Amino acid sequence: MVEIRSGTIQQALTIHRQIPEFDRPLSEAKLLDRLENKESLVLMAYKAEQAVGYKLGYALNEQEFYSWLGGVIPSARKQGVANKLRQAQERWAQKKGYQSISVKSMNQYPAMLQMLISNSYQISGYENNGDLALNKICFVKSLI
Repeated sequence: MVEIRSGTIQQALTIHRQIPEFDRPLSEAKLLDRLENKESLVLMAYKAEQAVGYKLGYALNEQEFYSWLGGVIPSARKQGVANKLRQAQERWAQKKGYQSISVKSMNQYPAMLQMLISNSYQISGYENNGDLALNKICFVKSLI
């Protein structure tokens, strides 16, 4: 059973550091800087009281919420954790009055791309970063 709860930046960073795909260091200061003066949400996923995943997002404006970072530790994957985090974030954003939620992902994360498309996220753009694996695909989902 997966339980989703509100969390802190520090808790999210603890999980972030356990995800092998995230090989670039991410500091608390960088996170706080990005979230400054923005409505934000940190969600944590727990299995048997052990933190196994997180999802972090913030308001781009009054209508659009941006799902910025998230991940699940390898031992808890393919158990619906990411989907539960996504659903909780969408419900929260909808209750707060956001009209849409957006997210970016990369070709190197095919499971994420598949999850987004299978849950009514539509491709809204593309960012060419000069490397097929690192190019970003932009998605948006209507919450109304």
